[in-house]
Amino acid sequence: MAGRPVALAQGPISLPSAVEQLTQAWHPIDIVRANDAIVRLARLEGSFEWHAHDEDELFLCWSGGFRIELEGSASIELAAGDLFVVPVGTRHRPVADHGPAYAILLERPETLQYGNPADEEH
Repeated sequence: MAGRPVALAQGPISLPSAVEQLTQAWHPIDIVRANDAIVRLARLEGSFEWHAHDEDELFLCWSGGFRIELEGSASIELAAGDLFVVPVGTRHRPVADHGPAYAILLERPETLQYGNPADEEH
């Protein structure tokens, strides 16, 4: 579960310092809230579960590399600096099988990490 976000940054936020705090894969931390969105930072390592969301999910690869597997479509490979948006309702899973990768996620505060309950039927 993601941590509580900073409501309003009082100064610059060091993403490299935030990366150092991430010791476990798949446990994102909330970095800051901007309007109606949360900027999260996640350590990706290995494969995450297949899931879907009731909203788009933005992935920005901060360092390392990973792919986003999309059900029924070709996988998307991301390297540092690459950005991809998984469309609403698309079953997907991020996979980082060449060591840890770090991603910045832009999501609504209510976004469920493992997808929405209706997804469990698939």
